[in-house]
Amino acid sequence: MNTALELASEAGERVTHPAPADSPLAMQELTVSYGEKPAVFSIDATVPAESMTAIIGPNGAGKSTLLKAALGIVPRLSGRVLVFGAPLAQVMHRIAYVPQRASVDWDFPTRVIDVVLMGLYRELGLLHLVRRHHRERAIACLERVGMADFADRQIGQLSGGQQQRVFLARALAQNAELYLLDEPFAGVDAATEKAIIDVLKSLKAEKRTVVCVHHDLATVTDYFDHVLLINVRKIAEGPVATTFTADNLQKTYGGRLATAHIDQLKLPAA
Repeated sequence: MNTALELASEAGERVTHPAPADSPLAMQELTVSYGEKPAVFSIDATVPAESMTAIIGPNGAGKSTLLKAALGIVPRLSGRVLVFGAPLAQVMHRIAYVPQRASVDWDFPTRVIDVVLMGLYRELGLLHLVRRHHRERAIACLERVGMADFADRQIGQLSGGQQQRVFLARALAQNAELYLLDEPFAGVDAATEKAIIDVLKSLKAEKRTVVCVHHDLATVTDYFDHVLLINVRKIAEGPVATTFTADNLQKTYGGRLATAHIDQLKLPAA
């Protein structure tokens, strides 16, 4: 039997515990495999409502894969995902997703305003009839990320940070309850990072839930209140104040974090 099937068999023998019905995102025994190698293995995680959650781990830990598997973008080998206590297919309208900027074809000829209007696809219908109130709503979302002046600009003419803001505006247009973002701060300038985190914190204040794949350990305590540490398997999960610790970080990164690096982080007091 190959490794992937062995993992599926092992996961199948375990008892699946019910997820809290009020959790915006609950993953149970989630396993994803590329060939015989598991990308994520048997991960249980429950995202608290109205939280800012960071998914943390080294390169190759399966962070982006976990997010994509939760959304059904990549197939799961085993396990299940519940969103607000229901199967994913029943609640997709309550979710907004911002992919990694590097995964998008920015040469596609379209305007900024048209990208944001894509977030209204459920309202526009098959004929994609854009009415005045749709455009006004899209402009309001662009204003929220500081990009309203670029509404008629071609998306490919923007800087990386500006493109990321536009994709966040598209997510805002969906008026979702759960926002999933894959590395939203990767490769952006300081002004864009501040603009993005300000919007994400405002979503939390509006009682929305935000989950980010995140790589910058130095900003975790400033940006997030809940953390999921993974390295193929789950290492730890919980409030930043009790979970984002030197011990858990060393377990997550296989002991490869230098003591000097850890000392520079704003770790919660023991």
